[in-house]
Amino acid sequence: MAGDKAKRIKAIQRQVRRIEQHIALLDQVSRRFSRIRLGIVIGAIIVALIVNFSGAENIAWGVIGLGIVLFLIVARFHDGVEYGLKKHQIWRGIKSTHLARMKLEWDRLPASSSTPSDDAHPFDTDLGITGSMSLLRLLDTSTSQGGSTRLSRWLLNPLIDPVQIRARQTVVQELMPLTAFRDRLTLHGRIADETMDHRWDGETILHWLNRQVDGRSLKPFVLLLGILSLTTLVLYTLHQLIQIPAWWWWSFIPYVVIYLGLYSIRSGAMDRLNEDASLLAKVLKPFRSTLTYLESYPLSATPQVESLCEPFRSAGQRPSSLLNQLDRIVGGASWQKGQLLWLILNALVPWDLYFTYRLQIFRRQVKDHLPEWLDAWYKLEAYCALATFGYLNPESVFPEINEGNQPSAPVFGTQQLGHPFLPDGARVCNDFTIQKTGHISLITGSNMSGKSTFLRTLGINFCLAFLGAPVIARTFTTIPFRLFTCIKVSDSVTDGVSYFYAEVKRLKALLNSLESEGPPLFFLIDEIFRGTNNRERLIGSQAYIRDLADHRGTGCISTHDLDLVNLEQAIPGLRNYHFKEEIRGGVMVFDYLLHEGPCPTTNALRIMELEGLSVGDP
Repeated sequence: MAGDKAKRIKAIQRQVRRIEQHIALLDQVSRRFSRIRLGIVIGAIIVALIVNFSGAENIAWGVIGLGIVLFLIVARFHDGVEYGLKKHQIWRGIKSTHLARMKLEWDRLPASSSTPSDDAHPFDTDLGITGSMSLLRLLDTSTSQGGSTRLSRWLLNPLIDPVQIRARQTVVQELMPLTAFRDRLTLHGRIADETMDHRWDGETILHWLNRQVDGRSLKPFVLLLGILSLTTLVLYTLHQLIQIPAWWWWSFIPYVVIYLGLYSIRSGAMDRLNEDASLLAKVLKPFRSTLTYLESYPLSATPQVESLCEPFRSAGQRPSSLLNQLDRIVGGASWQKGQLLWLILNALVPWDLYFTYRLQIFRRQVKDHLPEWLDAWYKLEAYCALATFGYLNPESVFPEINEGNQPSAPVFGTQQLGHPFLPDGARVCNDFTIQKTGHISLITGSNMSGKSTFLRTLGINFCLAFLGAPVIARTFTTIPFRLFTCIKVSDSVTDGVSYFYAEVKRLKALLNSLESEGPPLFFLIDEIFRGTNNRERLIGSQAYIRDLADHRGTGCISTHDLDLVNLEQAIPGLRNYHFKEEIRGGVMVFDYLLHEGPCPTTNALRIMELEGLSVGDP
């Protein structure tokens, strides 16, 4: 599998090089177009001046007109090249970020947009689920704030129903081979903004729409003023053609009075017509590109993904048809920029009123459909993040989630389990099995031997498993568990909480969680009761482990206290494991492999001695 990942890295690197070649070519073409545009301007002016001095003033104006036409044509092609250049630059950024995820180059990953949950969360802080160097940051490929938030919510609230987990796995499995679809979805999400860390916030536009939508319909006024305007135009035309009396005044005056009165009453909405329409078009611009892409991409071969995209494809509510209406509204509203033409236009027809009414209808339609579109998009982005993680880690597998109704089968078993935060060259994988609920694994070992990393490896892969994502392992089989950890406890100076008291509170919360309803609890405890003296730590740890054994849960506890290994004789479900080290040529060497039985060695004094500290007589 390491070879598969290396091949995939090389393939993506080749893609990046090809993209960079295209960028260089497009940049060269763009500079050439810039020179051509400048040449057209200078050439047209020089030729026009020469022709003008020769006395052919009309031809000179023709030369200027031809220069303008040529300039606009070249500018149109130049804009296309610039757009292609921008797309390729974003595309390069997407592929380069994939490489950064595979190589764990954290400084090249987009910053996490979520706020870490509080310390009371069952496992977030201990396992690094959210934050600056977190699982969320490693996974998150979303371009929308909502997609990132959805992924964060999934991570912090794992599924416990095997049916739901398998359903989510199915969607991720369908998406994994669709690398072009996933990358283009990211491209369309970023195409309207060159900032690679930018995340579009759909909740802002939803809030704005809810605040702006006016319940008072303008339709009666549009119809009335439309009839008066049409009547005026017909009567005026007849007056000019066949000399009928000037009856058009009888409809024109009421039209002006009613329109002016309505304008004064509804001046806010009508005065802001162009501003509101332009703002709405601007904030929907990145979303528009994504929606139109999703409504047309062929997904018949992936039924679960196609079902997820159904809101974008339903007849009568396709995003493209609705957003095309906004183009026409923006075009009509733009006449407010020309004061004289705008005044004449509104004197003839209720132009501003009509397009204000159209904008009002559009807001209501968007308000009705946008929440469903956003929800589908956010889900899709979260699914694509999981699929991308699986694609970039070919050594990963989808876990098997059992119902827990097979007494002879282990409740948890894995082979070659590794931590996704560790580089391939440094990652050491382990096999591990827990036979029954209620069994406890006590892990001893020297300092730096790998106990804490192993606990975090178990926890983070459990999160991935119940998320519906692949895990870093050769095999991974488990029943549904709730997860609770006590690994990274910290004191609080401001709250006056000592480390030991914070640890006691955390372990009490773990016991309370064991007693609550739901699936069995899988717990991970690192260096139990490290915040107190040796004698009290031993007494407290023994009592606490006995309490754990009396509840419906299972898990792992690491400790330096070798006296605790004797509990294997007193607690039937407790088994001892350990990590060890060797001294080779005066250097301490760790294999980071999990072994059965209690740890046969300690290394605290040896570490002190190797660093030149006095350790006294043995």
